[in-house]
Amino acid sequence: MIARRWVFLAVLFLTACGGGSSGSDGVISPPPGDAGGNTAPPASVDSFSTAGVLCDYAHNVFNDDESVNTTSDATWSCNDQERSLNGNGVPDHEVGTFPNEGNPNQIAQQNTQINFPLEPSLVSDEGESARTVGYALNSVKFEPGTAGSCSSDTNCSLRDPSGGWSIEALGQTAFDFGDDMNNAHVQPTGAYHYHGMPERFLEVLGANESITLVGWALDGFPLYARYGYADAEDAESEIKVLTSSWRLKEAPDSGRPDVELYEMGTFSQDFEYVEGSGDLDECNGRRGVTPEFPDGIYYLLVTDSFPFIGRCLKGEFEQSQGPP
Repeated sequence: MIARRWVFLAVLFLTACGGGSSGSDGVISPPPGDAGGNTAPPASVDSFSTAGVLCDYAHNVFNDDESVNTTSDATWSCNDQERSLNGNGVPDHEVGTFPNEGNPNQIAQQNTQINFPLEPSLVSDEGESARTVGYALNSVKFEPGTAGSCSSDTNCSLRDPSGGWSIEALGQTAFDFGDDMNNAHVQPTGAYHYHGMPERFLEVLGANESITLVGWALDGFPLYARYGYADAEDAESEIKVLTSSWRLKEAPDSGRPDVELYEMGTFSQDFEYVEGSGDLDECNGRRGVTPEFPDGIYYLLVTDSFPFIGRCLKGEFEQSQGPP
């Protein structure tokens, strides 16, 4: 029975992560930590301006990785109200082998045209659920969830989210989504996308142990990776790895599929938000200063542990379209 289940799930992966209707990717000029020396104007309490930060970021680079073998293209621009991205969703860095045993899909160019608020505002205390959270500077999307789920009687599908217990792409061993060293894989549409820390992209950016702006959330707030100031409001404080405030529950919820089959951490519902247990809020964000925003801003973090990329946004945004 177990062997047949694995074969069945492998076939179902063809639509496991969903296939968004758009994707985008790009290479960087100038480096994000510098942003051409530009910083944003002072922020108000709940509304912020990102004008002048990476408004002319662009790249067009051929990626000769054997799983890519095409050009990565991304152009960012700003007007008085919006930040715009035009890209093709192709990574500009080393990737894993695709197709692979856990992921039968080939990376392909996308047609991504996305607009982001240039002056984002916080409009929700707890955030609104978001499928696609944002886009990296190279136009690869950040999409942490999957379309996979299990029912309480352990009937599992990697393409049907209706089972009630949402399967995580990372941090579990029961299901193989074929993710690579960038915690990324490919949708049936050919859209390469990040579920977690984009390690090789950080190398392209020359991130090292620095506070690095890696992209923009759909609601217009900046996305950083891994590091922030120890004191959120003090740019003179040390730089440290920021941690999420989500924790693995001490015991499984009632009705959860058997822990003997699926270890804790397999499902999104295995985690709970514990305010103050880490550095970040329920959407994996916080208020604070950054090199690009010396007067402070609300920003989101890609972290090394669940939720890896926040699953909600606190500003105004339009939900991404496409299959679940």
